[in-house]
Amino acid sequence: MAEAETKREAAAGARNGDALTLQVSGVSKSFGATKAVQDVTFEIRKGEVVGFLGPNGSGKTTTMRMLTSYYTPDAGRININGLDTQDNDVATRQHIGYLPENNPLYGEMLVRDYLTFVADLRGMSRAAKKENLDQTLEEAGLTEVYYRPISQLSKGYRQRVGLAQAILHRPSILVLDEPTEGLDPNQRLTIRDLIRSLGKERTVLLSTHVMQEVENTCQRVLVINRGRLIADSPVQDLLKKAEGMRSVYVEVEGSEVESALAKLDSVTSVERQAPVDGRKRYVVSIDGDEDIRPEIFRLAKRHDWILWELHEEVAHLEDVFHRLTAEGGVDE
Repeated sequence: MAEAETKREAAAGARNGDALTLQVSGVSKSFGATKAVQDVTFEIRKGEVVGFLGPNGSGKTTTMRMLTSYYTPDAGRININGLDTQDNDVATRQHIGYLPENNPLYGEMLVRDYLTFVADLRGMSRAAKKENLDQTLEEAGLTEVYYRPISQLSKGYRQRVGLAQAILHRPSILVLDEPTEGLDPNQRLTIRDLIRSLGKERTVLLSTHVMQEVENTCQRVLVINRGRLIADSPVQDLLKKAEGMRSVYVEVEGSEVESALAKLDSVTSVERQAPVDGRKRYVVSIDGDEDIRPEIFRLAKRHDWILWELHEEVAHLEDVFHRLTAEGGVDE
């Protein structure tokens, strides 16, 4: 009997963890003749931390503004925890915490006063305000600066305050737009760990230009380009694609280098880099498993080149992103 009850509880927990919190179905948005977002569809489940990537002008910001009801879609539907955003505008906003890229804060306020102000705007009761503030301060790591003016905080702590206002009302979905922009490497690590912890019990949609943030924080990636969703894949699957994208870095002095490299078997492209102290630099893309570095070395000897550097590049998620979005985007 106890065993059966345990299994039922486990199944209920699995269903809850599997619950769809965000559903975007055929969403489009135009500004005049510009089609910013075209027929975008995706779903995100509870507990997922999903990276949302796209070049400037790809439709990424427009999509996030539709998710947060700042914009209304021209076509398609957005469901937040089963509620349609257009039919339940106020109710669905209560399910979302949003940190915009510019993180607008009132610098003259104390952290305490600002978060109390946000709680009042959210219409929290006195009991809910106290409970949520205590929990939020702990989660965001703001206890030490609670009574300090926001203007005196470091950029890292200001980002924490921005995250705190986003989670203060205990939303099930967080939409974070460039949360580590402008932070130093140590601050990035701290905010990255914070986002990971926040994503354990929530759905997180994370927009960033820093691919390392996605690799270390997200389980899944959405890529938008020219208003269309062009990839929806687990991060590990995209990284496997990156492993198959092989390239060799060459730094050399000599003549007719680029044309000679391009003629080698298995070379698919030769990308010229900015020269350094008169030395030519190239990234040579390769198709196949063969290591062509010995062949490049022999080529250098035959042409009497001075070979300064020759090594195989390690592919990353950034390489896949560049390949997927090579054609560029449209203005938002």
